[in-house]
Amino acid sequence: MRLFALALGAMIAAGLAGLALVRWNFSGPPSGDRVATERLRVDRLAKRLAAEYPHTGSWAIPDASPARRRGMWQAAVDEATRDAAGSPELLADRAGLVDADGRLIAGYRASPLLVALVSIDRVSRAIVVDGRAVGTLVVARPRNTDDALAVAFLIRQQGRLAALAGFALLLATLASLLLAQRVRRPVRVLVRGARAWGEGRLDMRVDASRRDELGDLARAFNALAERLQQAEDARRQWVADTSHELRTPLAVMRAQVEAMLDGVRPATADHLALLGRHLAGLGRLVDDLQTLALGDAGALVIRLARVDATAMVAASWGGFAPRFGAAGLTMTTEALPIHAIVRADAQRLHQVLTNLMENSVRHTAPGGRANLSMVASGDRCRIVFDDSAPGVSDETLGRLGERLFRPDASRRRENGGAGLGLALSRKLVELQGGELTFDHSPLGGLRVTLALPREA
Repeated sequence: MRLFALALGAMIAAGLAGLALVRWNFSGPPSGDRVATERLRVDRLAKRLAAEYPHTGSWAIPDASPARRRGMWQAAVDEATRDAAGSPELLADRAGLVDADGRLIAGYRASPLLVALVSIDRVSRAIVVDGRAVGTLVVARPRNTDDALAVAFLIRQQGRLAALAGFALLLATLASLLLAQRVRRPVRVLVRGARAWGEGRLDMRVDASRRDELGDLARAFNALAERLQQAEDARRQWVADTSHELRTPLAVMRAQVEAMLDGVRPATADHLALLGRHLAGLGRLVDDLQTLALGDAGALVIRLARVDATAMVAASWGGFAPRFGAAGLTMTTEALPIHAIVRADAQRLHQVLTNLMENSVRHTAPGGRANLSMVASGDRCRIVFDDSAPGVSDETLGRLGERLFRPDASRRRENGGAGLGLALSRKLVELQGGELTFDHSPLGGLRVTLALPREA
């Protein structure tokens, strides 16, 4: 309703602005000489009408058609103003004869609305016969006598102009109603959709077939609902995967403890060491989850400083040599920059490097190869890890870095950890202003590129 009123009000305001412009054009200063001449003509015409008042005591003329009345009125005006100086300036079209009862007998009478809108003056002269007022001569006089022709035209066409104004108002009302309905209907659909999404029904979509701004808004709403549904699905999967990852070591430890309590398994050093390893793994999992949660909340402390990436990468790579050797992998290194100074958190960067190398050790087949290269150019330092087969599919490549995601759908621990290493590494790198990306390696396995901002 408010939209309809707003559209209609705008159209009416435009019409009033046009009337105000017309009123301003007719509000020029009057000319003293012409006003005096006009007054003289009106007085003479009033006297002539009084002299020609019928002896029947009425202005009625039997058998007088409208055309004959207009001819008689024009002749009377011309006769009365013939000897006056200057042009009569369409006095016959601006004046009218009204009887004692207010009925128009001849000529034209400007309506009060036209007088108010166009800002013209209306003067009256009483027609007196034998001391009795038998009628009134009403004359519409423009303030600027140069506008006499325009005023005469408006008075003669005032009936048609009134009908046209009424039709324009009706048309504006219908157009405003149609416009309001066209906008209101899709807005209501969007409101219903938003309420449905607020109630958790994220599978609901709104009609986005329109090709205007409201259609763009509907498509944006649908895209938002899709993102919300994906986020909700990811949240549910996150809860399920986290429960699985926590339940597995807890179940193993509970079984071990119950077996020891029942005397089935003795509490030897080896059995206690096994419990200790499960506890350590569970502790690392909880620590990783906490680190990710702090990173998402923006509460993880990152201490950025100048770090020699070349020295840190070389030390980490060399420190992992025993692990690569035990896995039957060959390590190769391309020429590294002498000094590649980056702005990073040394502790978090070392954690990322360790995660990436551990991932390469776990997922590269024995007898394979792992390669390290670095490029420092522009405002970035890029550290590239390549390993040999097995590789990953395009679908799996797109999901690497998701939390608790492992390529093995069965989630067996012999194929890797909890699936948090790459996700945690990506989050830590992003918090340091860097980027972690994954691609197919020319060696047949996975290529991991770590890009960090260089220190000026």
